[in-house]
Parts: sequence; C-alpha cells; structure tokens
Amino acid sequence: MPYQNIRVIPKANQTKIVEESWGLKVYVTASAEKGKANKAAIEVLAEHFGVKKDQIWFITGQRSRNKVVEIRK
Repeated sequence: MPYQNIRVIPKANQTKIVEESWGLKVYVTASAEKGKANKAAIEVLAEHFGVKKDQIWFITGQRSRNKVVEIRK
C-alpha cells in the first residue's frame, strides 16, 4: 500500500479517523508524551485498515503531529 499522510490529534474526546482531501486526521484520547499518542494512532490505523499493528510504519514525523505512514499488507 502506498504511503498515507496523517495528522494525529492527541487528547481528543473520542478516538476516530476523519478522511480529509490531503489524508487522514486521527483523533486519539492519549496524550502526546512518551509516544503514547503514536502508539494509540497505530492501534486505530491498524483497526481501520484491517492490518496488524506491526504492519504500520512511521516514515516521517515521529515527533510531529503531521506524519507519513506506510501500511504494509
């Protein structure tokens, strides 16, 4: 699968994914400290795309809200 642009929104009221014209907004309830929001985003993306968590890789943006991920099937 090609790369996917995402924006992670930490400390959201609910966990959800919203499709935008440029990519996906991933809302997670976890805070953005010690990688908690990234782990939560991986879990949500894995469920959304129907893959295992270890099949999702951050290409860029490990410490940014804007990220590029690769989903391997």
